Amino acid sequence: MPALAPAIDIRRGAERMATRIDWLDSRHSFSFGQRYDPANTHFGLLLVSNHDAVRPETGFSTHPHRDMEIVTWVLDGELEHKDSMGHSGLIYPGLAQRMSAGTGILHSEINATKDASVNFVQMWVVPDTDRVRPGYAQLDINGDLAKGGLVPVASGCGHEAAIPIRQEHATLWAGRLGAGERVRVPDAPFVHLYVAKGSVTLEGAGTLAAEDAARITLTPGLTIDAGPEGAEVLAWEMHARIA
Repeated sequence: MPALAPAIDIRRGAERMATRIDWLDSRHSFSFGQRYDPANTHFGLLLVSNHDAVRPETGFSTHPHRDMEIVTWVLDGELEHKDSMGHSGLIYPGLAQRMSAGTGILHSEINATKDASVNFVQMWVVPDTDRVRPGYAQLDINGDLAKGGLVPVASGCGHEAAIPIRQEHATLWAGRLGAGERVRVPDAPFVHLYVAKGSVTLEGAGTLAAEDAARITLTPGLTIDAGPEGAEVLAWEMHARIA
């Protein structure tokens, strides 16, 4: 495995690979499906970060997953989830949702919004243990988000307020930042910072607009300042990487 060096790698939203069909507009931070780039397959423990817009009353029909921790974060609208273990419900903004695929699970994701697209980010991290029993969890964290700062959404590192994931080296943080609000980026060897809405200024790197991302390696102590319209951000704190 090659040695690491401190780095801040900015990835602009307009440069990402995309899948666009009649019902779906999906922008991929990493190689996904038929959109493959051998130089861009993952970062840290994060394999997938897709920003999807799904038209009304359409979506992803029943399909399988295995050995993956999948976290879905809705930005606008409602997404209906159903799976082969009997879980069903609506995922809405501020509701953290995690599905552990484990030994295998089938699920569907359909836009339940009647008159607008549902807009969400779906992220996959590799589990630290394979072939476990599939699982599902959700948690409304709107109250914590309203207090400002970054809030743990899904974590294998012991954050009691977050949904647990089966990856002891990773935590997903979310923030709805007010105009000019400053927060510290989580300290970890690998941090994937994604601006879902608005804009931020990242210390040492400049402005990140909506749908831009920063892959931060071995650079602790950074701060971000939300732009004049505020920002919604997602940050994966990762203390290991895929070999």
